[in-house]
Amino acid sequence: MTKSIKNLLIACSVFCGTAVALTACEDMFETDSDRQIFDPELDQKTDSMFYTLGILKGLQMVADQYVMTGEMRGDLTATNAYTETALRQLANFTADATNKYDSAYHYYRIINNCNYYLAHRDTSLRTGSRQVAMLEYAEALAVRAWAYLQLTKNYGSVPFYTTPVTSIGDANSKMDTRDLQGICDELTPELIRFSGTPVPTYGNISAGVLNSSSSDNPEEKIVQSPKTMIPVDVILGDLFLETHQYELAARYYFNYLRTNQWDIPMAYISLSDNNIRRTLEDKIPTTWSMTFNSGYTWSSIFSVTQPNDIITYIPLAANKLRGIVTELPRYFGYDFYSTTGGSASSDNRYLLERQIDASSSYIALSDAQDYYYTPTGSEGGSTIVRTAELGDLRRYITMRQVAKNDSSFAVMTKFSSANIPIYRTATVYLRLAEAINRMGYPDAAFAILKDGISDDLTSYVVVGDSTDIEAGRYIRPETIKMLQSTIPFLSAENRITFEDNTGVHSRGTYYTWGAFSPYQYNTIVGRKLQEIDNTFNLQRSSYTAQDTINAVEDIICDEMALELAFEGNRFGDLTRMARHKNQAGLNGSDFGSKWLARKLAYKNPAVSLLDEKNWYLPFK
Repeated sequence: MTKSIKNLLIACSVFCGTAVALTACEDMFETDSDRQIFDPELDQKTDSMFYTLGILKGLQMVADQYVMTGEMRGDLTATNAYTETALRQLANFTADATNKYDSAYHYYRIINNCNYYLAHRDTSLRTGSRQVAMLEYAEALAVRAWAYLQLTKNYGSVPFYTTPVTSIGDANSKMDTRDLQGICDELTPELIRFSGTPVPTYGNISAGVLNSSSSDNPEEKIVQSPKTMIPVDVILGDLFLETHQYELAARYYFNYLRTNQWDIPMAYISLSDNNIRRTLEDKIPTTWSMTFNSGYTWSSIFSVTQPNDIITYIPLAANKLRGIVTELPRYFGYDFYSTTGGSASSDNRYLLERQIDASSSYIALSDAQDYYYTPTGSEGGSTIVRTAELGDLRRYITMRQVAKNDSSFAVMTKFSSANIPIYRTATVYLRLAEAINRMGYPDAAFAILKDGISDDLTSYVVVGDSTDIEAGRYIRPETIKMLQSTIPFLSAENRITFEDNTGVHSRGTYYTWGAFSPYQYNTIVGRKLQEIDNTFNLQRSSYTAQDTINAVEDIICDEMALELAFEGNRFGDLTRMARHKNQAGLNGSDFGSKWLARKLAYKNPAVSLLDEKNWYLPFK
């Protein structure tokens, strides 16, 4: 064991003593009890809530680190004159062990608290026939797996232990290391036992991290406890996706969506924003219409009170007196903690001294998207869908253009609160698309972007050998069979649950669904195949099934950028897909590394990203 690892574990052992770490979490959540937990046996029925909240407090400590290590090393961000050194080092891959965002310690603190709970909780306690501790026990398994997943994605092979470190003697003992595959093999068997287990819920908890006197964000006076939890099936899906076990990943993502009845509802861009309205008026003829039959605005998705998108978020404090705060709004150009900047919606809160800008890659990707709309006055009752070169409208919400002190600049508005999303419904669907595509069903993966997986897909089944583009047929018969059995969205039991599913891409480009939209499988995949050929100078006269899968994966990667930008996922998404590509061996066993290096070349990284060891941070 190296000295740095030993010191880290000693630090964890000191922090994680039962009288220190496992107390009622008064500076995270205010509950009806102020008791502290000192009993190592955890044999009281009421213990689970306090221990679980204590475990979740550890997530607050890693919130900023999670987002910054995920985004600054990705292809969607750029530094500027105001960027601090630690962020600049992440961006150009020069971060060393002194970087404040390079800290395995925070993740091990979470792991050790989970280990302690799992080792000491009496799971036999019952109220009637109900086992009172099992939901919290499953949640501790899920949180521990999430923390180990972040460690291995950031550092490669890491020290692995599942017994609590409570003394320096424990820390000095020999510990094995595990990589991604290793933690998957070690942790998934027990997690699978709890597949389908709902997360614990304590209702709406008055949160010490939220400023109850604030009138700017009244919806944030409470913490919705279920949304602070990590679902078992989602982390199982992540572990299997990271280790290229695609069917298992898809099964567990689906199981989460089915059990919780989550679909992708119609979420649209509100046209009340003047910048968007001016863009539309400049580029779309006056004879057009945009009508939404149901749903809610895409910008409201980032409110934790919305019922249908945020799955897991980390609530941070409204001020330092109430707990742990976040720097993320300020980094992206929004002064959340201002007491003089006016209301939460006031432009006075936007900061010219933002430290992170959107990259030219992100802007170019957004601008390259077509917008699909229906003109008014269509004749004969038929649907006509036209194309306008507007770009993806999600950019106008994600990166809001503001003017201040005679300067015009863009700021990111997803973090205009102290709530940091970790999982959203869209996150799960896009990772499901990634898994299904690698299973060999690129048409089903594309359907998640275009139409949504619902019974409507049966109308788009290819007849014979014909693609019948005019009828919008792109789904193979074998794909329908897979969706009725292996990943059974369309089984008799489940089809009603997902009947209102819509395509993720429509959130920013509107009319993507059905036979009338220009957004069609053959067209979009064909463009991406040609783009790949041009980018990598590939001379091909025809394409294989593996070429199509690779192209659809790139389309999914683009959609992740458009939908999930700046939420902390990006570098992990890129490296995961690079490893998929390397393993597949298409265009060479290092094609994924070349793909990743090209995407990040604009950062002028200090190391070669063709070498996978340079994808990791120095362990400290």
